[in-house]
This record gives sequence, C-alpha cells and structure tokens, in this order.
Amino acid sequence: MVRPVLMLPLILAATLSQAQKIKKEDKALLAGLQTHINFLADDKLEGRRTGTEGERQAALYISGQFLAAGLQPKGTEGFYQRFEIPEGRQVNAGTQLSIDDRPLAVGSDFFPLPFSANSSITALASLSLQESGTPWFLDLAEMLEANAANPHFDIAEALKEKVKKMASKGATAVFLYNTSATPDGLSFTGKEKTDLVSIPVVYLSKQSAKKYLGDESATLDIRLKTDIGAKSRKGTNVVGYLDNGAATTIVLGAHFDHLGRGEDNNSMQRTGEPAIHNGADDNASGTAALIEIARLLKASKLTTSNYLFIAFSGEELGLFGSKYFVEHPTVDLGSVSFMVNMDMVGRLNDSSHTMTVGGYGTTPTWGQLYGLTGKKKLVSGDLRFRFDSSGTGPSDHTSFYNKGIPVLFYFTGLHADYHRPTDDANRINYMGELQVVRHIYSLVETVVKSKQRPAFTKTRDAQVGTSARFSVTLGIMPDYTFDGNGVRVDGISDGRPAQKAGLQTGDVITALGDQKVSSVESYMQALGKFKKGDRTMVTYTRNNKMATVSVEF
Repeated sequence: MVRPVLMLPLILAATLSQAQKIKKEDKALLAGLQTHINFLADDKLEGRRTGTEGERQAALYISGQFLAAGLQPKGTEGFYQRFEIPEGRQVNAGTQLSIDDRPLAVGSDFFPLPFSANSSITALASLSLQESGTPWFLDLAEMLEANAANPHFDIAEALKEKVKKMASKGATAVFLYNTSATPDGLSFTGKEKTDLVSIPVVYLSKQSAKKYLGDESATLDIRLKTDIGAKSRKGTNVVGYLDNGAATTIVLGAHFDHLGRGEDNNSMQRTGEPAIHNGADDNASGTAALIEIARLLKASKLTTSNYLFIAFSGEELGLFGSKYFVEHPTVDLGSVSFMVNMDMVGRLNDSSHTMTVGGYGTTPTWGQLYGLTGKKKLVSGDLRFRFDSSGTGPSDHTSFYNKGIPVLFYFTGLHADYHRPTDDANRINYMGELQVVRHIYSLVETVVKSKQRPAFTKTRDAQVGTSARFSVTLGIMPDYTFDGNGVRVDGISDGRPAQKAGLQTGDVITALGDQKVSSVESYMQALGKFKKGDRTMVTYTRNNKMATVSVEF
C-alpha cells in the first residue's frame, strides 16, 4: 500500500512528543518498536508471505537484531530453522501426451485430474471399443445432463467412482471429454486433498476432443505419461538463545509472517485488486516486542534462567513454524518452564486499555502472579486484563501447550484492519505497546526471581480467537500441517463431544454425517451446518482402519 511520503515523519514526531514524558530507557524501547515495525510492515517486504523473498528479508532483519542484542544462533542453520509447507500436488514437467505422434500441450490441450495415478502408457485405442488392457474414453455429456437438476451432484466424486469401475474392468487409463454445452467445471486443483485411483485420468479440452475424437471408428496411437508430485514451499523460523547456563529455559515467541497479497485466501478483503497486506499489528507488533524483550533480558541480571527467542513463520497458514519447532526442538523441551506468545499487541485501545491474557489456566502460577498487590504487583501501567484460561487458540502458544508446557498469550484485540491491506504501521499504538512490553518483562522477571517453575495444568478448549466462531464444537485441535485426506486430530479437549465419543489424538476425520471432510477448510464448513443438540456420525480412520462413531453437539 502506497502511503504519503510525509506521513511517517509526522507520526513519529507525534509519538516522540509523547515520549518526552517517559524515562530515557523507555524512549530507547519505544524507538526500537517503531524501527522494527516500520521495517517489517514496509511495502518492500510485500506482506511477508511465508516462503517469499519478503519473508526472507524479514528473517534476515530479525536475525540481525538478535545478533545485535547479543543472542546466540539456535536454529539448525545458524539463526534459521527451515521447514516444508505442503501445498498439495502439482503437474510436473514430465507429464506428456501425444495422439498419433502429435504432442498436446499440458494445461491448454489436456490435463490430468487431481486423483489421477502416475503411469506411462503406449497403446492403440479405439473411441468406440472398451477393451481390457487399453485406454477408455468417457463423454461427460450424459452424466451432466442426467444431473442438471441435482444441486448436490459432485462430478469429481462421481467420476472417481466411475473410473474405479472402469479400472476393475481392465481400463489402463481414462480420457474424459465433454461434447455438451453444460460446463463441467473440471480443472487440476492441486490443493484438493483426495484419494488416488489406480490408473491415469486425463481431461481433453473441447478443441482437442474435436480434433482427435471426431471419428469413432478410428484407432488412435496414444502415448501418455502422467507425472503428478507434491508441491511445497519452505518457511523459516528465526531462533536466538540467551544461554545463562541455567537448568531451565523460558521461551518467548511471536510469528513474523503475514498474508502477502492474500494469495492463500486468508484476507478479509473480498473485493478489488489484490493489495499488499503489511501486517503491522499482525504480527510485526509481536515480533518487535520479541526483539526488544530480548535486548532487555540480555542487559538484565535475570541470569537464573536461559531464554529462547523464536520468531515463527507459517502461523497464518496454520501454526506450521511452531508445530515444526516443537517436533524438532533445538533445546530440550523438558527444560522449558513456560512459553510466552505475543500476537497482535500493537493496537491497545486508548479508551478501554484492555489486553487479553490467554493461557491463564495452564498453571496456577498465573493466577498467583496476577493476584499480587502492592510493591510485588506486576508492572501494568493503566492496562486492564481480560483473562482466558484456555491453553489453545489460533496462535503459536498452542503448539507448546500441546507438549505439556504452561503458556501465556498476549493480544490487544481485533480491529477493522485485521487481515486487510490497511493494517499499517501508522495505526499502531506505540505507547500502548510500550506498556505491553514492560508488563511482559515484569512477569518474566517475577517468575525468575521466585525461582519456582510453573506447574502445568490442562485447560478446556479455546475461547479466545481471531477467526470466525461456530455454534458448536467437536472439541479437537486440528493438525494444520497434515497433508493427507481428512483432518488429523492433534489434541482432544476434556468434556467435549470428541472425547465423549472416544476419538483420540492421531485419528483422521473424513466425514461429519454426509459432509465429506478432506481438509481443515472443509471440516470448518461441515461443522457450520450443525447446531447445539444435533447428533451425527463421525467417520474417521485409526491405524489405517475406518470406523464411525456417534457424537452429540
């Protein structure tokens, strides 16, 4: 988003005029927050979408700040820890088709369907004969016309079943074409999670069908190779360590990725041209706080604990970075006393001064600390707190809670710019974020000085969120990194329908009632069709065996 050239200096001047009333050390902290957010939320980083050059530039900046703060690298490649983000499947360059020695162009002349098998076939085939050991041809016209009035008709599912029957009768491949005027809507959708059939399935364009399939009595020389493979991109966590030789480690984290131009369909902007989503609050604000707290702790005398600082990527896609870290930790997770997550801490409301503190119930220690009064009270300024007990939610603390680690989640609230191109640096409440940083630092300081390790307690499922709510919940935490067909259960909440029905961590849900579940997105869509008191059957697999169980919402 292009901003007037003079706007930023004016904003800085206004903020610095307020800063005349604060301590010298807070002026340095305030200036640091402004510098970090303005860099990370600049148009030059193009929204810091995971796996892009903008994310790389952001990671380079953060690692430089960690180094300047005196932290040691604690990734797997210096400060960096890289991880894969699956994006479904793609048609590889090896995919080829020729008919009568004339090559067809993949994409425009033909394409394989997402559930197609990979294979190489050379055969003489007839359009009118369906002989065992040869490719078969299927005109979609009859199927489309027969289901024209059926709003629930799923052509992809219908074709999959049809192809399975053809394969069982000896078809070595199936070529689809459509001679009707009814659109079939078929395409190669790489993000679609689906089971594969046993033979190649190829769609021929109308032009190709007209050119090659006009004579039903002709014998065609078919040479086909389908090569469909996994598609992925790499994300990068940035990990710095303050090693004080202590027995325990405190983890502080914030995600630094954002939405780019909304390419992953997670923008709240529904109309207009794609625009850069700078994510100043979400979550340059938390990343800036992370950097400044690292600087403060390095300069402190709080040396009876080690500190691990993690800037996560892939959060906006489903907690990929934090999930990867807890599965591939660079410190012993058994030594981690607790984890603090800062996500959207830059828009403190000047009227209510309210900040949400999530994870409040993950250890009795948090209730004790927030109950302190007098000189022992946590530094709060004019902050007011809204507490949520849950250890889970749509941010990176969830990954640590699922490993039995007490967590805290700091969040200053949703606003009209959330996941929109208008979440820019000029809208950050820098003085408010200064208070947030001082408060979090005081909490860490109080815990370290107490020399007590917080004891972990389980909580109920999430109440705090930055995404849409549903009228019912199954009570599972989806594994957003799962790349198979369905939704894998990453955690079960006590007292919720999933637990009562006997579902377990590791189960893969494939349907809610008659609603098929192939991904987290389709799971959410299916969940939205139920209301409290409804009963349905959950179809799932456990140890590669399919089962069903009844649940009541």
